[in-house]
Amino acid sequence: MTQAELDRLVGQIGEEILARINRPALSRVEGLNQPESVCPGCVQRCPQTCAKKTAEIVAAGADRVSASEKLTRVDPGIAGLIDHTLLRPNATRTEIVTLCAEARKFGFASVCVNPYWVNLAAAELAGSGVAVCTVTGFPLGATTTAAKLAETETALRAGATEIDMVQNVGALLSGDQEAVRLDIAAVVRLAHAAGASVKVILETAFLDDAQKAAACALAKMAKADFVKTSTGFGPHGATTHDVRLMRHIVGPAMGVKAAGGIRTLDDFRAMAAAGASRIGASASVRIMEAAGSAR
Repeated sequence: MTQAELDRLVGQIGEEILARINRPALSRVEGLNQPESVCPGCVQRCPQTCAKKTAEIVAAGADRVSASEKLTRVDPGIAGLIDHTLLRPNATRTEIVTLCAEARKFGFASVCVNPYWVNLAAAELAGSGVAVCTVTGFPLGATTTAAKLAETETALRAGATEIDMVQNVGALLSGDQEAVRLDIAAVVRLAHAAGASVKVILETAFLDDAQKAAACALAKMAKADFVKTSTGFGPHGATTHDVRLMRHIVGPAMGVKAAGGIRTLDDFRAMAAAGASRIGASASVRIMEAAGSAR
């Protein structure tokens, strides 16, 4: 495919999806972000403090939820959907060991850690069934493809089975779509050859709708497994508009992860209703304590 053909295809996809998103039938989600959705008499925030509401999020369609930090008792039906995440630059060995112990105890889907800690996480989780996820080109996406491949290869050898890579945002904004596609495709080929999955972080806060559409189309062309809204280090995190746009572009078979700024029940429900199949949350302590206290 030539650059001109790729540009034309991405443009056509973007125009069609944006037209669909702007239709009234897709522009609103009934019953979300409304005060009456709060349980009568409840003075606590959900889902940080309500396992019942967290279960509703799962029922709405989320099949993975990110969480971090300390945990109490957790409903095993919820735990299996969680990517237990700690990507702070000042995270210590002790915190990573604790993270893994929590993941093993409650049966989380994965832990997500910075590349330095993959080997430790893999050792701590050996035989547990909990996957090890790490990040590549994080959080800027502006490293070379060779650097991303080196990071990915090292992580795979150390035991990672999920790779969250940041797309080259600057290249996308410069119109270098083929460079973006090839960057993603190279990481996907390497990861898939090792049986690992790839999520492409778009960092939607830097993109307009046409650029988001192009980024999703390029990630799908590159055969990535997921597109993801944000790193959590950008100007802002996920929005329902972005998630809805991403879902319509990639279709039902590809994963969409909403991450960044998701702190309340209404946030969770809105993201799931908009099409997110995984949801990342930083307020994990309150979420898990709520899941335990309601049992």
